Amino acid sequence: MVNDLFILFSRSFFLLLERTRAGIARIMFSRRHPFLFFSLALTGMLAGTVLMITLIIAVFFRMDYTDTHLSGEKVGIVEVNGVITDSKNLLHDIKQFREDSSIKAILVRINSPGGAVGPSQEIYREIRKTIETKAVVASMGSVVASGGYYIASATSGIMANPGTITGSIGVIMGYTNFQNILDKIGLVPVVVKSGEYKDMGSPVRTMKEEEKIVFQKFVDNIHQQFVNDVALGRHMDVDKLKKLADGRIFTGEQALNSGLVDRLGNLEDAVEWAGRMGGIKGKIASVYARKKKFSLVDYLADSSVNDIVKQVIQPNLHADYVYKPQ
Repeated sequence: MVNDLFILFSRSFFLLLERTRAGIARIMFSRRHPFLFFSLALTGMLAGTVLMITLIIAVFFRMDYTDTHLSGEKVGIVEVNGVITDSKNLLHDIKQFREDSSIKAILVRINSPGGAVGPSQEIYREIRKTIETKAVVASMGSVVASGGYYIASATSGIMANPGTITGSIGVIMGYTNFQNILDKIGLVPVVVKSGEYKDMGSPVRTMKEEEKIVFQKFVDNIHQQFVNDVALGRHMDVDKLKKLADGRIFTGEQALNSGLVDRLGNLEDAVEWAGRMGGIKGKIASVYARKKKFSLVDYLADSSVNDIVKQVIQPNLHADYVYKPQ
């Protein structure tokens, strides 16, 4: 990254010299054609600004590997940030560290309110697979709730801050009903379906009582999966966990007293713990997972922000492991 910055600023310096040399000629041109000169100058300034921003972004995101220490046996750090909508990159990072013999343990740094059920379950499974051969520790940030906690429960141990917001073990399902709006503006939806329940959760009509029963059974089943997996990961009795799995939130300190986490401490404490669990005796180095080269188009297409906007614009029915304070 340093070399890239040096090259970038070197080129900018020589470009500045070249522009200075041509400045005198432009002054003469500006006196003869003032309007044309102003138009060209404005265009050049805008193009230069866009180019500079693009180069800075490209250099910043080009770094593929980040070491927080220069030497010593390593703990690999995987970050789970924001709403969980996709698991592909996290699965890749976990597998990469699992198969790297220089990585003695893995730290999953989580700061997430949870998210979609499927991706959360996929990450949970990958961590469970990994702890069979390598220690994995969860480090909780400010909020690690619902699906975030689901992921943490799969690890060899969980460390939280005393004030971390965690828990929220439960499932939420909902949608927005537009029936009243459609009635006011005179729009009449027409539906042709192959089965009685094919359009359950339609936003353009009132939900039937029998449909609510079907949905409740669906949510209860997903919730039971959540409880069973957390109980397995935490080595807790299912009945005991059910008493904590009513959607309530806990502080890190409360979670420790309830058996939902193992220790209190910050990120550095968690790195130290993971390293010792991995058998590192001396100095512990930490290394973050490789990052793909930045693509603005891919970011906008794949970001959790995009998924959230889609849920607002296209309010389809969805079930989530997510903490949603109103």
